Amino acid sequence: MPTIIVDEDDGYGGHHHHRHHHRRHGSHHSRWHACFPCLAYRKPRFHSTARYHFTAVLTFVALLFAFVLYLLPALSLPIIKAVYLMQINFATPPDQPPTSVATNLRFGVWGFCASSVVDLPTIFTNHGECTKPELGYDVPPDVLSLIGFPVAVSQDLLDALKVLLVLHPVSAGLSFVTLFFSVFVRSQAMTVLALIFAVVAAIVGSVSLGADLALIIVATDKVHDELGSLLSVTFGPAVWMVVAAVALSWIGVITLSAIACRCCGIRRKHGWYGDGYYG
Repeated sequence: MPTIIVDEDDGYGGHHHHRHHHRRHGSHHSRWHACFPCLAYRKPRFHSTARYHFTAVLTFVALLFAFVLYLLPALSLPIIKAVYLMQINFATPPDQPPTSVATNLRFGVWGFCASSVVDLPTIFTNHGECTKPELGYDVPPDVLSLIGFPVAVSQDLLDALKVLLVLHPVSAGLSFVTLFFSVFVRSQAMTVLALIFAVVAAIVGSVSLGADLALIIVATDKVHDELGSLLSVTFGPAVWMVVAAVALSWIGVITLSAIACRCCGIRRKHGWYGDGYYG
């Protein structure tokens, strides 16, 4: 049937044109869409809009956990004593009685803690003697001589740790900025900014993780060459936190890229009255 256009006065000197479609009584959905044309456009796009909301929530959650996991190592020992990068243990001879001499060193971003076999550290207690938090630190020579640790080896480790003092806080800061911008992904400009910071944060975090792994691997090799089995080097919980944070950061990069480029079936709905455009 032809479409009938009715011209009505809207009370303000203007006119509204209404389209009335003659349908058969059995066409219930067609009548519904004729009265509410916006629904005719929204319904086919439901899955894309729902996928966008899911991706936006997934992005925020991934970046939130990434920020927390970057922040904890950035505030590691001696600020948060349960979080440290690596641990060095000195094996005392079997015939030597236990003493208060430091046989355990745990290194964080801002310092280290030393303890002995008499009072071994746990997760929440017996942290030993810790240095004050500061940017750059030195292990006292008397501590090195007591545990038999080579001074040359310790200096190499400390120089590498100074790099970590910069990378970990920077990763946490970039991750926080990315998290902030990800709240406003409904804005295309904010999404692009979030994506830029996410890529930078993921790269810096990956470099930081590589530095952590290189530091511990080099320390293990040098300790083994100098002292054999007398000293052992192990990973601290901060390293595994950075591993998880880097993985979550790259997940955030992927999801933000999908939102920014509007690909993978992800679309954002503009306006309430459908105009057939979703993007």
